[in-house]
Amino acid sequence: MSAPTAQRTNPDRHATAQRLLKSSAKKAYDPSVDIDWDAPLVDDALWVPEHRVSLYGTELWERLTPEQRLELGKHEACSVASVGLWFEVLLMQRLLKDFYAEDPTSPRAQYALTEVADECRHSQMFARMVATAGVDPYGPRESVRQLGKLFSVVSRGPAAYGAILVAEEVLDRLQREQANDERIQPLMRQVNRIHIMEEARHVSFARDEVTRGMAEISRTEKAYQRFIIAFISMFVVRSLINPKVYAAVGIDPAEGRRAALANPHHHEMVRWAGEKIVPFLDEVGLVGHPGMTWWRQSFLLGER
Repeated sequence: MSAPTAQRTNPDRHATAQRLLKSSAKKAYDPSVDIDWDAPLVDDALWVPEHRVSLYGTELWERLTPEQRLELGKHEACSVASVGLWFEVLLMQRLLKDFYAEDPTSPRAQYALTEVADECRHSQMFARMVATAGVDPYGPRESVRQLGKLFSVVSRGPAAYGAILVAEEVLDRLQREQANDERIQPLMRQVNRIHIMEEARHVSFARDEVTRGMAEISRTEKAYQRFIIAFISMFVVRSLINPKVYAAVGIDPAEGRRAALANPHHHEMVRWAGEKIVPFLDEVGLVGHPGMTWWRQSFLLGER
């Protein structure tokens, strides 16, 4: 009982969690009632801005008709949602693993459970959105899905919460752009608004965990943390678009993936989406060797 008691008597460690618990009590959403799932989809409305589609600016994109471009955008939006759902499941595993080792009466443990409840609703929301769009829940490629089973095993401390931040803040940047864009499908906009509001609390919690964790680790542990977060971040970013989406518009999935990974517009989109989180991770010391190869392959660093 000594560890939980020590954690409970450290007020600074739980201050952020206490504040977020109060915020959660004041404002939380239930997508099953806060979204009108029976409202018809709007014909010809975009699901994502065209310049955020992975093939935008490529020769393959130029071959597509306007209808095919709209369809590809819808499938990519649903791929991102289903991959987001998959990663939220990994996040919940991480939170519950930490809760298992925590004093269950502490603010931090109570907030971990609150965030798990939020993520359960978000996962249901994303799944329902994909079903309403009439698209298969792509999720990540099978090889990445299998690697995901190791997330809560190999990641811990700052790298675990830092990787969570990469996934959350990259998606948040994209969703904020879309939430008030009247060209975007109303269902997509409402899903984005709800996710943005609740993820703001999750981001605050994870940033606090990263900052505190990095202040306490050894030089050897820092190298491990840098490698793990870079490795996971690369797979998260590259998994957002499942290659199977390209088949929806008659493009061979392997050809589409090659074109997207070589596409400067796609690289710039990823870099832009990571503009808020990467400087933070760099500042706390999580961006560096021996993880730089993986960071560069993620496209989050741009030309750095």
